[in-house]
Amino acid sequence: MTNYVYDKNNISNHALPSWFDDAKLGIFIHWGLFSVPAFAPIEGKDMNEMLSEHGGEYHFAHNPYAEWYLNSLRITGSQTHAYHEKHYGNKAYEDFAKDFNEAMQKWDPSMWADLFKKAGARYAVLVTKHHDGFTLWPSAYPNPRKPGYHASRDVPGELAAAVRKQGLKMGLYYSGKLDWTFTSGPIHDVASMLANGSIEKEYVDYANHHWHELIDKYQPDILWNDIGYPAGTDVNEIFGYYYSKHPGGVINDRFIQIPKSASNLGKHKFISRFVNFVAGFYLKSGKEPRPKIHHDFTTPEYKVYDHIIDKKWECTRGIGLSFGFNQYETEKDYLSLDALVHLFVDIVSKNGNLLLNVGPMADGTIPDIQVQRLLGLGAWLDTNGEAIYGSRPWTRASASTENGMQVRFTKKGTDLFAILLTPSSAAPSVKEIRIESLDIPASSPVQLLGMQSDLAWKKEGTAIVITLDKALPASPAHCFKIPGAA
Repeated sequence: MTNYVYDKNNISNHALPSWFDDAKLGIFIHWGLFSVPAFAPIEGKDMNEMLSEHGGEYHFAHNPYAEWYLNSLRITGSQTHAYHEKHYGNKAYEDFAKDFNEAMQKWDPSMWADLFKKAGARYAVLVTKHHDGFTLWPSAYPNPRKPGYHASRDVPGELAAAVRKQGLKMGLYYSGKLDWTFTSGPIHDVASMLANGSIEKEYVDYANHHWHELIDKYQPDILWNDIGYPAGTDVNEIFGYYYSKHPGGVINDRFIQIPKSASNLGKHKFISRFVNFVAGFYLKSGKEPRPKIHHDFTTPEYKVYDHIIDKKWECTRGIGLSFGFNQYETEKDYLSLDALVHLFVDIVSKNGNLLLNVGPMADGTIPDIQVQRLLGLGAWLDTNGEAIYGSRPWTRASASTENGMQVRFTKKGTDLFAILLTPSSAAPSVKEIRIESLDIPASSPVQLLGMQSDLAWKKEGTAIVITLDKALPASPAHCFKIPGAA
């Protein structure tokens, strides 16, 4: 690899490395003190649905994210507050550190890495510090407010070694702006979230030291910051330092900095109302403010675009409704295998990657339902990965069959892939597939991945009709390869 020298003035020269564009699937890991109580309210709605339907104040009081346990606990009258009093009395959140550090002695990073490999993932991203401030590594820059507030094992070091042994890339997440060991008030609406986060020099230096330490110690392939970054520092210096050390790395879009002058917005009633109104408009309109900071990819959360996006993006979400493990989620709260594969294919067809989260229990055990979804996705990729890995969007992302079944397109070189999103239960009954508004060369063969022979097909007006000589195997999606048609 060419050795580029970057600084804060030329980071815009950094090109997206092909490995990230080719990878398509990553695994996110949320594991920490919140894995001990493992609780969040269950309402059957994801974050965006709840915010759009009920607004920020309702959302934060009923937050479906178990990893936000501490913030929810700080909201008097919330379900989490009531749950904590019932099960833990007046136990302080920080006291979960003892429970977590004891439980994590059972953790085997090689089992995680093996599972991620079987799932078909090409990279993993570990949460090294979430908003509660607990670090998963013994930093040389310890928390000045809570001595000993860190994991008893070097989780990023052990996991990085394990996943890289499996041939996967390793990324690191860090909660840049929010650290509740430096703040005491809860986030209860959008305005208070914008104002939350320490702007003291002590915290700015703390966060900067941590990112530099993570870069130097673990050589991450991805810098995945969250919620923003404190004002009072030049994030471009961090970016230049990182690229100079790791020109093949990538940086996400969540290093947004809110000026210090805006830090008190949440304290003014009328300004808060205005901020919440504007936030509600964006949520209901589906529009998103575009970050003006440098980034290699964007990160919509529990959201998929409805068209091909030129800028590389990565959808991040849990298999269920939470990132941290929520022991009260049931089968109906998780994506079915069909839904997971359909989501994944849809994302890839529109130039995205999927960063799919696992939420381990406190002892590092990944719940069976999450394991089964990962293994199911991996089995599907074993047969159909040719249409996914290394692919690029075609001229359009989607089409449909005569009977309304959805089709998504990818391409690789001159090969076109038409991916039929088939409900597993319906696959054996499909005998003929008519894809509307698809024009391909008459000489092109049509092949079903996983089968050896070419399929019979013909043009009918503006559609093609594929005839099957035997029933489709039960599968969430079927990939038709059309060489020379892209």
